[in-house]
Amino acid sequence: MIISKNGLDLIKHFESLQLKAYKCSANVWTIGYGHTKNVKEGDRICEDQANCFLMQDLYSVERAIIRLVKVKINQNQFDALCSLIFNIGISAFNKSTLLAKLNTSDFVGASNEFKRWNKANGMVLCGLIRRRQAEEDLFNAKL
Repeated sequence: MIISKNGLDLIKHFESLQLKAYKCSANVWTIGYGHTKNVKEGDRICEDQANCFLMQDLYSVERAIIRLVKVKINQNQFDALCSLIFNIGISAFNKSTLLAKLNTSDFVGASNEFKRWNKANGMVLCGLIRRRQAEEDLFNAKL
């Protein structure tokens, strides 16, 4: 399974396109749609490069979901997980209660875990509250 256009649009909405490097709320140099690898102050890119970075970054996220999730999920659930993991990282997802609940087929419990991932550097952020709600809504949406 790979992320759908709907999932990509969700990530792009919350990451928003930045063509010049900036420090994100976690104090990490970021560019494009949340790309952080090898980014430094002063870096600039074009929109095509931002899209390439996004697809490269999502490849490892997609592979992680396929590897870590042991139950059957639908496209909406896959897309919601892609957005979450893109934001929190594979390592955090691997250790999460959300994944543990999901792998016991506790879809309601897993869905309720999205809202717990609402902090950056220990501070609750309104943008993360909105993002987690959108991810949870997508996770629960019928196809």
